[in-house]
Amino acid sequence: MGIIRKHYHITGRVQGVGFRYRAKYAAQSLGVSGWVANEPDGSVTMELQGREDQINLVMKEINMGSFIVMDWIDSSEIPVREEHGFRVRY
Repeated sequence: MGIIRKHYHITGRVQGVGFRYRAKYAAQSLGVSGWVANEPDGSVTMELQGREDQINLVMKEINMGSFIVMDWIDSSEIPVREEHGFRVRY
């Protein structure tokens, strides 16, 4: 399996519920790189880079958060870039 990169725009109850930190923990534990950020409209934007199965596990782990409710997920595959680690953007 090759490395891919996905861009996500997620709406729902995704701010103030630990979404970004859960994403960071899941990504780091699964060896996925990228970033996550809150948006002014209450949504979250995120990019994940890794194998598709790793990315799917990150999304599954985030969705298991007690207070997180992802109502809508818009995703697209984007070009892979040179990157190491996962960060929370402020």
